[in-house]
Amino acid sequence: MNLRNKTIAIITARGGSKRIKNKNIISFLVKPMISYSIDCAKKSKLFGEIYVSTDSKRIKKISRLHGAKVPFLRGKKLSDDITGTRDVVKSFLKNLKKEYKYVCCIYPTAPLMRKQDLVKAYKILKKNSSNYILSASLSNNSEDKIFFRKEKKFVDSGQFYWATYDTWLKRSRIINKNSLIIKIPQKFSHDLNTYEDLKILKKKALKVFNKNINNRLSKINIKNSVKK
Repeated sequence: MNLRNKTIAIITARGGSKRIKNKNIISFLVKPMISYSIDCAKKSKLFGEIYVSTDSKRIKKISRLHGAKVPFLRGKKLSDDITGTRDVVKSFLKNLKKEYKYVCCIYPTAPLMRKQDLVKAYKILKKNSSNYILSASLSNNSEDKIFFRKEKKFVDSGQFYWATYDTWLKRSRIINKNSLIIKIPQKFSHDLNTYEDLKILKKKALKVFNKNINNRLSKINIKNSVKK
């Protein structure tokens, strides 16, 4: 069995964000915010399909332009401030009317997400398929919604949650005492809720992206020097 065909990503992106207007598609270093999540999912080469769950026609259009599928629009009851991620994913899976083996929920506001973290979590899931696996970072802020692992304070990094198809349908709490974590370095993680978060996220992204560009240029220079 080709597991890629049985593995999907669902990017949850409602249109009614309040504190940052249109935050899921806001221009972030030239590109729409959600495009980074779609691109990272593609680069991981883990997914047979990459879906977006949204109630917004505008988000639907942008998501399709960047290569994701939006087979239907999310209902209003699942697009408010109260409904949790797990309920959105569960409803989406039921509406797809097709069973899969592994499902990764990805947030649309994760421009620092790395494909290697997605892959690492996926490999762990295949060995520990009875619960959720989520991206998390060490917390130094007393105001964060923290949880503990081995007496260390962690906070949800707001990037992704992995689980089996059955787990999404049957287990209600994503963060529980048995859920596993993938530790994300703080320089690659910052949850986006306010405009201050957006400023911090841009600073981190510029450092990461500039470093990647410089590394690529160095490799090109080395190749050129070898050819000479």
